[in-house]
Amino acid sequence: MKLVQFYHPQHGTRLGLHYDNRVLDLTTAEPGYSTFLSLLEAAGGQALTLERFAREKAAHVPERHIYDWDELDRTPDPSLPHLLTPLFPPEVWGFGVTYRRSAEARDADAIKEMSAANIYDRVYHGKRPECFFKATASRCVGPHRPVGIRSDSELTATEPELAYVLGANREIIGYTICNDVSAWDLERDNPLYLPQSKIYAGSCALGPAIVTVSDLPDPYSLEIKCRIIRDGEVIYRETTSSGRISRRFEELNEYLYRDNHIPLGTVVSTGTGIMVPNEFALSDGDVVEIEIEGIGTLSNPARKL
Repeated sequence: MKLVQFYHPQHGTRLGLHYDNRVLDLTTAEPGYSTFLSLLEAAGGQALTLERFAREKAAHVPERHIYDWDELDRTPDPSLPHLLTPLFPPEVWGFGVTYRRSAEARDADAIKEMSAANIYDRVYHGKRPECFFKATASRCVGPHRPVGIRSDSELTATEPELAYVLGANREIIGYTICNDVSAWDLERDNPLYLPQSKIYAGSCALGPAIVTVSDLPDPYSLEIKCRIIRDGEVIYRETTSSGRISRRFEELNEYLYRDNHIPLGTVVSTGTGIMVPNEFALSDGDVVEIEIEGIGTLSNPARKL
C-alpha cells in the first residue's frame, strides 16, 4: 500500500491512497484522515490496522475524487493539486557510515592528522552507530520543492537514502525516500560543525509516498538510483543497493530509542551508499532525482539560500 499527502486548492491537505497510477482521496471518505499522522494515530501506531483503515475508506471514494498520478506529481502551484511530503514528521533522525562504500569515501576526505583511525572508520567498525538529529517538518520539503544549499557552503551534496517511518512500540510501519542534503565542507572542516552541515531550511526532502511494510517485505534488497541534472543534462548518475547496508534497522532503533523519547511518525534515514564526488556538489538550479525500487522517484530542484 502506498500512501501520499497532497494539496487541493479548495480543500487543503488531503490523504491519498496511490494505486494503479491513480490517487484516491481518502479524506473524502473520512474527513478525520486529512494527514498520514491522523490515520496513524487512529490506528494506534500499528501497521496492519493502518492498512485496514485505509482500505475500508478507499472503498467509499467517489470517482470524482480520484486523481491521475501525473495530476499531482508536478511542480507545486497553489492553484492546482500537487504532492506534499508524504507525512509531516515530528522528527527526522539520520544514521551515517552504514554502507561500506560511504565509509571508504569519507575516509579519503577525512582530516589526515588523525593518527590511529579517523572518525568515520572508527564509527564503521565500532559497536555504536553514528546517529544525528536531522529535521522537523518545517525543514522538510516534498516532491518538486527546492532543497536548500547553505549560503555559507561551497560543497553541499545530495545523500540519497532509504528511510523508514516509526509507529508504536518501535514498529517500522513503512518506507520512503530521503534526500539528506548536507554541507560537507562544514562537516569536514570540523566534526563539531555536523549540526550546521545537516540541519537548516530545506535540508531534508521526503517522498513521494510511504510504502507500507506489507508491500515492501525485504528492505535490504532494493535498488537505489541517483541522478543530478544540470541545464537539462544528466551530469551524474549512480546506483547502489540497500543490500550493502551493514547495520540492520532493529540495531539502529536500539540506539535511537536508548534513553530517548521518539514520537509516533518519526522518520529515520538509514545512511547513503552513494557518495557523490566533490565535483558534482549541488549548484543553484540543479535537479536531483532519487529512485528507490518499490517506492518511486523523488525529484527536487536545488536553490542557494
